[in-house]
Amino acid sequence: MSTSPSGRQPAGARRRTSRAPALRRLADQMLEAATLDALARLLTRALPEALGIESAALLLWNRKLDSFEALTPGETSLATLRPDRPAPVPDAGFLLADGALLPTRAGGGEGVLVPLMARSGVVGMLVLGARAERRQVPFRPTEVRLLSILANRAALALENHLYQRELISSERMAALGAMAGMLAHDFRNPMTVVRGHAEMLLQDGLAPADVRAQAELIIRMVDRLDRMTGEILDFARAGARLVRRTLLLRRFLEGLADDLERELPGLVVVRRIEVPEAASGGLDEDKIRRTIGNLASNARDVMGGRGRVHLLARLGPGAEGEAGLLVMEFADEGPGVPPEIRTTLFEPFVTARKKGGTGLGLAVARRFVEDHGGSIELLATSGSADGPVGARFRVTVPLGPAAHAGEGGAAR
Repeated sequence: MSTSPSGRQPAGARRRTSRAPALRRLADQMLEAATLDALARLLTRALPEALGIESAALLLWNRKLDSFEALTPGETSLATLRPDRPAPVPDAGFLLADGALLPTRAGGGEGVLVPLMARSGVVGMLVLGARAERRQVPFRPTEVRLLSILANRAALALENHLYQRELISSERMAALGAMAGMLAHDFRNPMTVVRGHAEMLLQDGLAPADVRAQAELIIRMVDRLDRMTGEILDFARAGARLVRRTLLLRRFLEGLADDLERELPGLVVVRRIEVPEAASGGLDEDKIRRTIGNLASNARDVMGGRGRVHLLARLGPGAEGEAGLLVMEFADEGPGVPPEIRTTLFEPFVTARKKGGTGLGLAVARRFVEDHGGSIELLATSGSADGPVGARFRVTVPLGPAAHAGEGGAAR
């Protein structure tokens, strides 16, 4: 290597020498990139700085379309290339030949195309722009070797991300297929009943009592379909923004218990509200109502349409001893939760001896509670010292930044 009269390396040589550690660090970072977007950001932003080039683009090979797609971090594909149709992305011609590094004109200067070869074949390509300093020669043999190593790492990381994306997509489709099959079955049964009894109403000579019985059954089936539709919509809405309001907690809980008895005929709510009259706190009223409502609906179903449930509520300590939590325990007097589903009870599409449901009720309840930063858990599935219990749940919800006890304020 030539040196200056002072014995120092020329500035250009020092820059080339300093690029090797930067490229090695970049190669290590690529394997740690958590997402495809993060990988693309490394290659298109960090790589030009490490190489001293003007730009870099990442192309993904799409086997279905038999083409390359240009990827920019945070965006969808911006352009498409085909082996038989050269096109500028960006300002670079397209060539590919058995994984070789191929020179090309990029932005008026010399650039290079780096095919990304993985176990499954070509998974993408790097389009490297011209040198930032035009006086520099294109890529030297030592830099080409470093680029080859980096390309191998990039190809491996890219292949892993693509496999992960395909796996997630296939799992999502499998879940959607299972849900569609289950919902089709659950909806078809009550619709068949409705049709059958509607046809009976068309018969001549039915006694008024028979007409009334058929009409009442149709109404019950329509209500069942409405509940199932509501569970699906709730599941889709879970995770949406909280609408916290400051509530007088005792009034809210007493009203909730009254509403359960009114909306779920046959259910008796035994309540123990250990909350001061003046205690208030910030909650999303609708989501908490739906959470307890889903527990109550499940309880009534497993108890055969009627029975007693127990609602206990108290305040729990928050930060620095303040009353920052609302703790609710809800129990029924049914048969309990089968052992085989206790660990998956809050997962979607899990049912506990309940007919005509979607299996989404408890999954919705968990998501609504977690939206508040709280938790829901199954405590018991048999009798306890506090009374007869089929299944006992505990719901713990932080009362929010505005929550406090002893001030009515604008609480409802």
